[in-house]
Amino acid sequence: MRRFFTRIGCLAAVAMLATMVAAPAQAAPTARACATPPSVQAGSVETGASSPADATEPVYFTMTTAGSREPFVIKLTDPAKIEHARRILSGEETSRTHVMGRIIKRPAPYNPAYSFHFDPNTIDFFEMAIEVCDATLSYVEDHLDEACGAFLPGCLFCPWSSKLVAEVPAS
Repeated sequence: MRRFFTRIGCLAAVAMLATMVAAPAQAAPTARACATPPSVQAGSVETGASSPADATEPVYFTMTTAGSREPFVIKLTDPAKIEHARRILSGEETSRTHVMGRIIKRPAPYNPAYSFHFDPNTIDFFEMAIEVCDATLSYVEDHLDEACGAFLPGCLFCPWSSKLVAEVPAS
């Protein structure tokens, strides 16, 4: 009986996540602390191309989660998100401080310690998120073959223990 309720709970969580991801893009952006970022809702994928509005040079930041073996590098290209990340590091932003986005299951040149990275077009910051997308960096790395299915449905990763550590100096 216990397994039955666990499975029902998992299915309900996946259904909630699917509903959030499939929400119409024109919905009013309210209380985004718990919401899926609009870029994730739109189902964007990493293409390497950017729109004219996003003609900013990429800025890289390191983050960790509980028990991280190595810092994880994220790439931000949206000027508003770059500024938000800088406010987190300065201590000015204290609410939406955790990092979320869709993972891509292959390494990125700027993040060599891991076999996956965030799609830069989907990265956002949150205060609270649903449990089905929570994990640590090391857990995702160790279970990457299971990610994007029942584990991290839709490849959405929102580590509750995520913390920005530093901005990577431009080289």
